Amino acid sequence: MTTTHATADLCDAHGDQMQVCEPLFTAYGGRRAFHGPVSTVRCFEDNSRVKEAVESPGEGRVLVVDGGGSRRRALLGGNLGVAAVKNGWSGVIVYGCIRDSAELAPLPLGVRALGTMPLRSEKRGEGERDVPVRFAGVTFRPGDHVYVDEDGVVLSHGPLA
Repeated sequence: MTTTHATADLCDAHGDQMQVCEPLFTAYGGRRAFHGPVSTVRCFEDNSRVKEAVESPGEGRVLVVDGGGSRRRALLGGNLGVAAVKNGWSGVIVYGCIRDSAELAPLPLGVRALGTMPLRSEKRGEGERDVPVRFAGVTFRPGDHVYVDEDGVVLSHGPLA
């Protein structure tokens, strides 16, 4: 799903209805602009719940991962990126790191993260799904709508026309 409106235009038209993320993220996936309803994961250096999520039907949603801002382990890589595409996810936003950036680059998937880290995550089966998460100055709630393009990440409680 590609965005039909630039985030700057959405801010101009709906500024009072939106939250705007601090500019922390770098683009890694093949889809530069994407949007969709939010699904969340909260985890720390363990991507077990991320794997669960991307292996389930995405239905055009955007997976928002609160990795606590850790830069010590990657929470998404090439294999999970392929799974996200196969299962219909529009994009993934990671408040943490990804790996396999060269594998993610050509995928039809939006990916934003703080950076890259070649070390994979631990597998402890920890984390939570579909809970409110807060980072980059905004709170993401399951069912909110996120819009992402080259200018930034914006969030609304419902879809914007």
